[in-house]
Amino acid sequence: MLFMIVEHFKNGDAKPTYKRFQEKGRLIPKGLKYVSSWVDKDFKTCFQLMETNDEKLIDEWISNWNDIVDFEVFPVMNSDEATSIMKEQID
Repeated sequence: MLFMIVEHFKNGDAKPTYKRFQEKGRLIPKGLKYVSSWVDKDFKTCFQLMETNDEKLIDEWISNWNDIVDFEVFPVMNSDEATSIMKEQID
């Protein structure tokens, strides 16, 4: 299952997050897969796509960062999956 994780750097300051990442890596538990990420041009928000079959692993990962980042977590699907589901509902 895919999850879009929206990270808001606390106080709008990305430096502590990048520093921890440099020192310790992503701090991802086994079973949670990093897919990709994007950061807005102002370094206020990061959007990460993660994959796992165990949603508890997301909470475990967040606990490594929630002192310097606020999180929003959204279960997502790709456009092909969404189109297939909606096609069935429309027809």
